[in-house]
Amino acid sequence: MNTFADYARYYDLLYRDKNYNAEAQFIHNLLQIYAPSTQSILELGCGTGVHAALLAGHGYEVYGVDLSAQMLEQANQRLLSLPPEEASKLQFQEGDIRTIRVDKKFDAVISLFHVFSYQITNQDLQAAFATARAHLKPGGVFIFDCWYGPAVISDPPTVRIKRLKDEKIAVTRIAEPVMHPNDNLVEVNYQVFIKDLLNGAVAELQETHQMRYLFQPEVKDFLIKNELTFITLGEWMTDSPPGFNTWNVYFIGKSK
Repeated sequence: MNTFADYARYYDLLYRDKNYNAEAQFIHNLLQIYAPSTQSILELGCGTGVHAALLAGHGYEVYGVDLSAQMLEQANQRLLSLPPEEASKLQFQEGDIRTIRVDKKFDAVISLFHVFSYQITNQDLQAAFATARAHLKPGGVFIFDCWYGPAVISDPPTVRIKRLKDEKIAVTRIAEPVMHPNDNLVEVNYQVFIKDLLNGAVAELQETHQMRYLFQPEVKDFLIKNELTFITLGEWMTDSPPGFNTWNVYFIGKSK
């Protein structure tokens, strides 16, 4: 089952407080440092296309891939609200990042918002790394973020409640984590309540997301196996050296 199938329509509301503009700027800055000639980007796990649209605003051509047809429906709907010049730089396709092959090479491959942490087995990770490598031009860079193992272990996840609403619905999401330390895995059990503010009706959704937390040595191994050179890692959005309190990190690899 597609993890996000049931609440894809509520996704943008749930993450309305996420600073997509700053994140797109952060990716742009990394590209300017490590691959300044980048013009084309493949985004693995593009979701509803917010990052892609903002990167198009920076002048990049972005090809977005996502497993969820519901997410991509919103991504394509987003094109209608963009200036024609930016919309023309975007293309979206449904597909599994472990197996999809696009008949094109890119200057950069990116995967954001912990998409690689959803690859919970070594086989899943290897397949996703292979997809990134298969679509990179020589000298192209691969940038992805993930949950960082040292921080997850030293500062374990706790129950979290998130409440948001707009003019039509109010959403309450309860996240209850279960650690599986021998698998480097956190099972996050979501209970989502959606209230229709017009008629008072309440719907309830329940889903489980399994998240793999990663460590630098294993990421380096996956890069090497896929003929990618490890360039750097850093704390997401701050670029500080990661440590025991750094839950979210980015890694950069480069094709030969």
